Amino acid sequence: MTYPEAIQHLLELRMFGTKLGLDNPQKLAALAGAPHEQLRFIHVAGTNGKGSVCAMLESIYREAGLRTGLFTSPHLVSFRERLQVNRELIPEATVARLTDRLRDWMSSFPDGQAPTFFEMVVVMALCHFAEQQCDVVLWETGMGGRLDATNIVTPLASVITNVGLDHTRWLGETHAAIAREKAGIIKPGIPAFTAADHPDALSVIRAEADTQGTELIALGQAESTSELPLLGKHQQTNARLARAVVDRLQPQLPVTLQQAEAGLAKVHWPGRLQTVEIHGQTFLLDGAHNAEGAAILQQALVDHFPNQAPVFILGMVDEKDGNGFCRKLAPLAKRLILAPVRSGRSADPESFVPVCREANSNAGATVTESLGQALEQCASEPFVVVTGSFYLVGEAMERLGVSPTPTESERLLNDWGAPGTLNRPISGA
Repeated sequence: MTYPEAIQHLLELRMFGTKLGLDNPQKLAALAGAPHEQLRFIHVAGTNGKGSVCAMLESIYREAGLRTGLFTSPHLVSFRERLQVNRELIPEATVARLTDRLRDWMSSFPDGQAPTFFEMVVVMALCHFAEQQCDVVLWETGMGGRLDATNIVTPLASVITNVGLDHTRWLGETHAAIAREKAGIIKPGIPAFTAADHPDALSVIRAEADTQGTELIALGQAESTSELPLLGKHQQTNARLARAVVDRLQPQLPVTLQQAEAGLAKVHWPGRLQTVEIHGQTFLLDGAHNAEGAAILQQALVDHFPNQAPVFILGMVDEKDGNGFCRKLAPLAKRLILAPVRSGRSADPESFVPVCREANSNAGATVTESLGQALEQCASEPFVVVTGSFYLVGEAMERLGVSPTPTESERLLNDWGAPGTLNRPISGA
């Protein structure tokens, strides 16, 4: 199997949509020889910031000389971003080899019960990290936690960054309901950490920790004083959470104070308040895609770009609170350009025009047919913010030359919830 053939096979698995449950990944991992039993994990869930915390922990442990595995999603440009060892993307040849092997194992599943794309990728990651003899794996949930395919592991620590109203179609419509799903990664006797500060969410997380008889370290939104290359006060909160995990796990994973600070100072996490300077223009690329993310972006603009009114290029998928997102950011805008994202789930940009104009009557709100057109329309603007979706940010990175151009199939691999697929809510899992 070649790499393009592997990507095509993974793309075909999208027909199984999103299925929340642990039976398939457990069975597939068993067929693969239970690679997760050879590894040590730090399991990270949360509405926002879980990828950033994983990236911070990875950088710290790599600085300490450990061999790190990093599993995150979605990818911005290349599928290979999802599986990294010492921040090296999984080789194309390895993707092809493991896809071929996993496809054979998956053929033993009954009709209609085959693993989904994400379930297969979870086990692919376990195989790759075990083959690479990783010392620690930073393991990000896909969605929720309790029934997320990543939850087949027993970690050294369970981390819940925060709880907001996102993926409500699957996880529930209240902070308490969503917290119950995310708290499902807490295991008996395994220390748990959270920076969640919503009272209902924190109450649920505390109750689950008590039920599991485990220690809960709740930090709230306290900030670190570490030197970080990442913009935004929220990243200081994420850094404080990462440092708490590192401190608690010293017996298993020793790290000096100097190594921890150096790791944080070197952390790299693209697409999150990432600035790009091109031909005299400043672009701020941020994958914020929910109300909490919009609030974080708003604060970062006030803190880091005072007195600068940006042009926003904004595109979202249709399951998000686009109106709330626009309402939060529009008052800061010089102009708003609304664009579709390259996804079967793209929201109609026209639907955001009324709320943008209501929130800021002085800023024009226009609709384009593509991100390419949007970039052309602001070619002379000094400050442009691209936000609303990782799809949009990934495409912007391609068009601005920040990253290599992937195949069209790799782009589509993020589109796990396109209309017509079997997206099963938890109630039916």
